Amino acid sequence: MSNRRTGLILDFGGVLTTPLLPAVLAFEVREGLPRGACLTALYKDPEGVRITSDLERGVVSQTEWNEFAGRMLNVPADGLMGRIFGDLRPEPLLIDAAAAARRAGIKVGILSNSVGLSPWDLYDGYELEKLYDVVVISEQHLMRKPDPQLFETTLKLMGLPAEECIFVDDTEAYVQAAEQLGLAGVHNQDPKQTVATLSELLGVDLAAS
Repeated sequence: MSNRRTGLILDFGGVLTTPLLPAVLAFEVREGLPRGACLTALYKDPEGVRITSDLERGVVSQTEWNEFAGRMLNVPADGLMGRIFGDLRPEPLLIDAAAAARRAGIKVGILSNSVGLSPWDLYDGYELEKLYDVVVISEQHLMRKPDPQLFETTLKLMGLPAEECIFVDDTEAYVQAAEQLGLAGVHNQDPKQTVATLSELLGVDLAAS
């Protein structure tokens, strides 16, 4: 049986962008915060975990999250999300690989947990609606990864069964959630290796110019 698949679903932050953690650490340096302050306050503290999950599901606004995070970190809340991720840049290897996949007839979708769309828009300038076949931003569906229903919604919009799709994310738990539904999972840790793995799974050289 051929390993060739016809659908590719990509996370956004940390896949189509440079890694998230260095951007967060750079923010901490700029703000004079201890190393790891953001992760401790927002991803380990139970209330921080809850409000971040609510943000991803569209239950709270980015402005509300900024105000909460500003209090937790003792920094100004104004534009905080944008300041935290201000160092993120496009990841050309994976953006180019996605374009190569589409040229080869592979359907390419985006599945991203939202950080809110206003006042700062993580996706601004990436032309997602133009460059990808399907774009699923979690807050617009009132769900977040790893909710199986959000993966199912994405597959429905892709018009493909799980077994024909590959899912790429920089968060291993989300890759595992996709695999449990039958998608092939790729944990993005190094863009060059990810492109090589996708090329093998799709039967297309995605590194070719």
